[in-house]
Amino acid sequence: MVCFFQVMYWTTHLEGGPRRVNHAAVVVNDKILSFGGYCTGENYKLRRPIDVHILNPVTLRWISLAEPKEKDPQYACAPFQRYGHTAVVYNNNVYIWGGRNDEYGCNTLFCFNTETLTWSIPQVSGEIPRGKDGHSACVIGDNMYIFGGFDVHQSRFCQDVYAFNFIKNQWSLVHTHGTPPLFRDFHTATAWGTRMYIFGGRGDEAGPFSSSHEIYCPVIMYLETKTNCWKTPTSRGSIPIGRRSHSAFSHNGYLYIFGGFNSVCNKHYNDLYRYNFAASEWQVVMTLGKRPCKRRRQVCLMIGDRLFVFGGTSPRDDADEDSLVEKLIDHDDMHILDFAPSLKKLCLMTVLENKLDQSCLPPTIRWDLKAMTTNNCLNRKLTSSG
Repeated sequence: MVCFFQVMYWTTHLEGGPRRVNHAAVVVNDKILSFGGYCTGENYKLRRPIDVHILNPVTLRWISLAEPKEKDPQYACAPFQRYGHTAVVYNNNVYIWGGRNDEYGCNTLFCFNTETLTWSIPQVSGEIPRGKDGHSACVIGDNMYIFGGFDVHQSRFCQDVYAFNFIKNQWSLVHTHGTPPLFRDFHTATAWGTRMYIFGGRGDEAGPFSSSHEIYCPVIMYLETKTNCWKTPTSRGSIPIGRRSHSAFSHNGYLYIFGGFNSVCNKHYNDLYRYNFAASEWQVVMTLGKRPCKRRRQVCLMIGDRLFVFGGTSPRDDADEDSLVEKLIDHDDMHILDFAPSLKKLCLMTVLENKLDQSCLPPTIRWDLKAMTTNNCLNRKLTSSG
């Protein structure tokens, strides 16, 4: 096993944020914006406007934006509450595509202006993809690339690629070359240069159509968008087991993978791997501190050298994960992994872990300690165990 270790510290664990699963989130101007998702027990047949939560990464406080009412012009422009959608950033605007509620899929593109905090529906043309959930999306240049997912209307897995050009407001089906990734959903797509890297996801032995024989591919592939050609690099090192509903993000020349679920093994994960884009090598990342519990369908986002992990769902503590009956609990927590903790941050951790007296510390230091340990109060009461 090839392992990687540096001082990477899980420094913060706070409860009481938005309790959300299969949500989508982005970083804009050093703030995290989270859109939609579901919470077990709530009604997702109604077409109410999507919820929006914003995190201040300094104070570690969440706020919830007011949802537009029916008489508000914004009501018709806002996407309906959904899960399994994607969110990307282009020119400080957030674009939401795909996803579904309990009855409807959606293929309308929505734009959220992060300065005015308002919604609009761009007028688009071209080959608009059918509504999907569990697809992936990433921005390369002036294009958003959509891959895979589950076609809600045809009840089938996908392996096609669509591109949306932000300059022309135009969709196009990308005609690719080479062998594409298998039909799948709930994989991840990560941009690096002109390449879109695909990892994980849930496929099926029946190809595009769902049966009871799920497959989880551990092979990483990429689409070179300059040539629209699929490539499969020869990977080495500690390759993570195939999984779905994990998180992926890039940082300093590496692709990181966190968490996820494999139904064949019936296992959830809270491991962290990194993939060297240049060397095509996987490593297990060892960390200090208390890591998040095993989970899937969470969000992971980098701000500077800090990783923010929030939401998702996990097996209950009183449930046997090897049982055929899956009992899940949805999370309202947030964890922060500091990739390069400062001496100050390490000192703060020493104070907290050893429960040292804080009364003699400067007010600014006590403020930092309070921010790291004071829970939020946005959580929704659980109405079901899942």
